[in-house]
Amino acid sequence: MKEPASERGRRKLRKLSVPVLFEWNNYLFKPERLGMCERSGGHMKGETSQEEKMDVSLREHDYALAPAHIVVDLIHSENETLRNELHQLRRQMNDLTMRQRFGIHRFSGSDEDIRFFTRFSSYDALMRFWDLIHPLVPFMVRVTKAQTAAERSVDVTESDATVNSLQPIDEMFLFLNYLALGSKLRDLAHKYGIHQSTVSRIIITWSNCLYAVLGSVRIWMSEEKIREHLPAEFKEYSDTRVILTCMELKCQCPSSLLLQSEVFSSYKSHRTLKGLIGIAPHGAVTFVSPLCPGSISDKQILRQSGIGSLLTPEMAIMVDRGFLVDDVVPCKIYKPAFLSGKDKTPASEVRETQATAHLREHVECHISKVKQHKFFDTVIPLKLFGNINQLYTVACLLTNYENGQLGQSS
Repeated sequence: MKEPASERGRRKLRKLSVPVLFEWNNYLFKPERLGMCERSGGHMKGETSQEEKMDVSLREHDYALAPAHIVVDLIHSENETLRNELHQLRRQMNDLTMRQRFGIHRFSGSDEDIRFFTRFSSYDALMRFWDLIHPLVPFMVRVTKAQTAAERSVDVTESDATVNSLQPIDEMFLFLNYLALGSKLRDLAHKYGIHQSTVSRIIITWSNCLYAVLGSVRIWMSEEKIREHLPAEFKEYSDTRVILTCMELKCQCPSSLLLQSEVFSSYKSHRTLKGLIGIAPHGAVTFVSPLCPGSISDKQILRQSGIGSLLTPEMAIMVDRGFLVDDVVPCKIYKPAFLSGKDKTPASEVRETQATAHLREHVECHISKVKQHKFFDTVIPLKLFGNINQLYTVACLLTNYENGQLGQSS
């Protein structure tokens, strides 16, 4: 209602207003109807009071408050400690796994085991050799299952190609096991937990790789290098440049009668492959010829090997008494003389023969390092004839690294 402009004025209703107070309702407002919640004396399920809503809202937004700096530092320190512990546990687990698995890391703490499995004198010597090889591993041409099948004219799908589960250093260790112990492929497959065909491909791959790498190093030594490393035993034979010897490997009998006669060695009374090795007086291998059929003579293998072009008249070589090459080399030859059958032998010749024989014994210990590779004690199967030159050459050249890298010509 509008109040009158004066005390005597008349009250007027506002526009659109409706009177609600009458005499019959005693001029009072009707009490407001209670809701269901108020009538039940509590709150509806799922509803909260305003105060509770405010309290929950405050509790839900506690995370927005900035924590104290000391709490942050404490949590950060605990996280860092846990992270370091987790890293150490993972490293210990990896070390334990690698030591349990057959491979180089399993024997890293035993030089005796390293000598047995690889012929390297110690783990450190083997690691120095690995340091020379591993930069070239990414460029290694691998023999794959597809390549092997292609050579045999067998169709294979790309999905058939297998990926080696061994690390490169363990692949090299496997290859050294094969040479040092003459291990069978099945035995190596069980030890390393891989397929037998994978073992074969690893051996071929590493023999080709090391043949190319070690074969690229110049091993023929200059006169200055020879004199620099000349042992005291060779004082009276200081012009000796190389000691020559032949090595024969027993091989499987071919089916061809012609090949059987070519590989038969009357000296070994067996079918063999024959190679010429040159060793410096201090023990370094300085010459390795390709393998030839066992029936070849010493003169023939010396001519075919090409070592004659490296010899000059001012130098000397040392050979065994049965190595009859006097008329095919341009240089001096030291060798024990044949004393049997002579009525009277000059004392000087006897002394020279004894001295030369003593030197041969000195050199034999170096020659035996090559022969200690048990692979050459086995009968070479015919299926390895395509790769035997690589295996033979690598085994000979490895002796220059097994006791530390010997002096080589630059």
